[in-house]
Amino acid sequence: MHAEHHEPRIRPPSVTPSPTVLPYPSETVLGAGVAAPTETGPRRTLPRAPWRRARRGAPAPGPAPESADPAAGPTGDSAGGPAGGPTDGAPRGVWRHDLEASVVVFLVALPLSLGIAVASGAPVVAGIIAAVVGGVVAGALGGVPLQVSGPAAGLTAVVAEIVIAHGWRVACFVTAAAGVVQILFGLSRVARAALAISPAVVHGMLAGIGLTIVIGQVHVVLGGTAGSAAWDNLVVLPGELASPAVPAAALLGLITIALTVLWPRLPRPLSAVPAPLAAVSAATVASLAFDVPRVALPDDLLGAIALPAVPASGEWGAVALAVLTVALVASIESLLSAVAVEAMHSGPRGDLDRELLGQGAANTVSGLLGGLPVTGVIVRSSTNVRAGARSRRSAILHGLWMAGFALLMAPLVGKIPLAVLAGLLVVIGLRLVDLAHIRAIARHGELAIYLTTVIGVVLLNLLEGVLIGIATALLLALRRTLVAPVNVHPPTGPGSPWRVVVEGALTFLSLPRLARRLAEVPPGAPVRLDLAVDYLDHGAHKMLDDWIAERLRAGVTVTVDPVGYVPMALPSAPTRPRNRRVLANLLGGRSGRHHARPPRTPRWLAPWSSWQHDQLHDQQRLLNGVDEFHRRTAPMIEPYLTELQAGQRPSTLFITCSDSRLVPNVITSSGPGDLFTVRTPGAFVPGPHAVGDSTLAAIEYAVEILGVRTIAVCGHSGCGAVNALFTRNKHSHDPDHDKGHGSGRPPAPLRHLEAWLRHGEPALARAERETGGLPANADELSRISVAQQLVALRGLSVVRRAEAAGRLHLVGMWFDIATARAIVLDETTDRFEIPPGSLLPALESGQRLADAVGH
Repeated sequence: MHAEHHEPRIRPPSVTPSPTVLPYPSETVLGAGVAAPTETGPRRTLPRAPWRRARRGAPAPGPAPESADPAAGPTGDSAGGPAGGPTDGAPRGVWRHDLEASVVVFLVALPLSLGIAVASGAPVVAGIIAAVVGGVVAGALGGVPLQVSGPAAGLTAVVAEIVIAHGWRVACFVTAAAGVVQILFGLSRVARAALAISPAVVHGMLAGIGLTIVIGQVHVVLGGTAGSAAWDNLVVLPGELASPAVPAAALLGLITIALTVLWPRLPRPLSAVPAPLAAVSAATVASLAFDVPRVALPDDLLGAIALPAVPASGEWGAVALAVLTVALVASIESLLSAVAVEAMHSGPRGDLDRELLGQGAANTVSGLLGGLPVTGVIVRSSTNVRAGARSRRSAILHGLWMAGFALLMAPLVGKIPLAVLAGLLVVIGLRLVDLAHIRAIARHGELAIYLTTVIGVVLLNLLEGVLIGIATALLLALRRTLVAPVNVHPPTGPGSPWRVVVEGALTFLSLPRLARRLAEVPPGAPVRLDLAVDYLDHGAHKMLDDWIAERLRAGVTVTVDPVGYVPMALPSAPTRPRNRRVLANLLGGRSGRHHARPPRTPRWLAPWSSWQHDQLHDQQRLLNGVDEFHRRTAPMIEPYLTELQAGQRPSTLFITCSDSRLVPNVITSSGPGDLFTVRTPGAFVPGPHAVGDSTLAAIEYAVEILGVRTIAVCGHSGCGAVNALFTRNKHSHDPDHDKGHGSGRPPAPLRHLEAWLRHGEPALARAERETGGLPANADELSRISVAQQLVALRGLSVVRRAEAAGRLHLVGMWFDIATARAIVLDETTDRFEIPPGSLLPALESGQRLADAVGH
């Protein structure tokens, strides 16, 4: 083993700040007009517990909420795994999977396309054209191969308004122009930026669209005709329910709704048939005995295609707004569907900008041919993935099946009652109002955004509702950013102070709340003010300053603890309040040209010397640290310690030096219960001949009783024990050493330490063998010692058996204190290297973010 192999000569540039003597206590206690300075620490926020393990066995990511639609098709081959990702090639078996999936998607898409066309006020053939173009054009050109496009319920209300206001042919022009705008979006590469819209706004938009569809289609289910405005439909709905226009149509609509909801619960093979197809087919057969309104389909489908018309001169403003609305809504809906589809398989990721280009091309073609607007549809896409699709050929084939059906079996479409299609749309609309998402949005405090968006979409229109939702989201975000939480806590016991805790950014916008909460503290009561703030503007600074000064004049004790990133420098000595304002002294403000110091290390991580003043008795430092632990750290780790009260289950035995500068849990990002730690001078492991040794007892207990899976031996730079080995001969001839380093007294005998250093002699002998003499320095010997301790561990029978059985792995580490870098021994190359950036993903495979953060 060569010396140069053990330490990579990679050291990041570092700046060592000049030491600052900070006063203790960590907070400033003021009384009767006496002020003392205090330090400015970093903002105290609740950090993510680094030791919290992601829960194993979590469910795989699912699609967006709309995937729970009744159109969820039968489950075929999984789309995940090595063969589960999308592929544009044609390996053996891909065509078979795509062919089967395309048939399933076609059966789901057929009734949906017809129902959306009817609900939009467009010719029925427009829905079929959009389905064909969406499948073929968007499927061939889009960036998400497994996404299936076609007419979507999300644009039903928008298209209906355009048709009523401008006519169907102008609506086709709007669709084609919106496609051009989408192409520009794709060329501008703004797809990711579109996802910055708050999910509460997006789901509020979908829920508003769903409620609009339901309110309108209930009239059709009852045999009537839907009005142009949701409010108008809502006003007359009670009368329609009391007296249906066509009772037989109402019965058929209810049958369709019931079958759509209940069909997936039936046993196989019945449930293998898509629920929409089964419901529409059964209700249509039952309708043959009744005289009810049915789908009007022209005899000549090709001759019935309506080409787009240019709007009249006075309509251009409204039409331009409609084009922008269709383009934005179609783009957002397609991107949301694409993201959901990407989460359903483990193959290569799609290109969202290319997806916008494909959607834009499909809308342009659909508009020019007289079809409805096209979007990526999560109902069809999720069915496509679940049915085992492997490539974009499935979407293209589904479009071809739609075209063949329209040309060859069009007479069957004319038998479908309008009430049946309306019943199907009622179910789809209701499922756009996703209760799971409402609960999640409420947990995040964004229910107001959701509700304002829903109400705006239903009562006004889609664009205005979305704009209202976005405005509400921005206002709430601004409020959360600029208005700091202020909490007042009464005394916890006799003699305890009132606590006022201020967090976040304390600006003038928080002054009303701050004044109201400060007034809750009794005038003569002692106060502890915790400023966990990262910004303090002039107005808030002055209010706190005046409030503190007033209480000091009344002889009340005020304790100020600035634990946040307050942008002021620290004082080096106490300053009298009469020379400067009170809060400036508390927070350490300087006059003149002094610059603010960088944020300080959190107290639960920093050494005492960085936040406690020198004490006459070191015992007080310890007690101060215990107090800080109870106030700051204990609430964060209590849940994890509670889980461990029944016993410990560590994964690693960590053997390291007794040196105070090594903090095992910090350098391994571990927490309570993760490490079973043994500290010895030099991190030496005694040989198997030692009897009754505490280190060997700990090793046996960790391996046999606790069942640890890893043993790590960690040395470090500047190790005193290793340095004693390295310089033993020099010390034996050093007169200062013999005199107790100049003290005039002979050194005390260190019999136990000298005996312990014998455990390091094998490392010294190994170094002499490998280097032909002593290493260049003690740090080189320390790294060689780490490798030797692994040899010593393997000399223990309990370790040797566990490693041979594959139950245990040994790891050598070395920590450079000056650069805070940990390097790991690669025993195959006999070198210490910096470990790779990430050995494990942030979330385990198949785990959702909600599982990782505990929501």
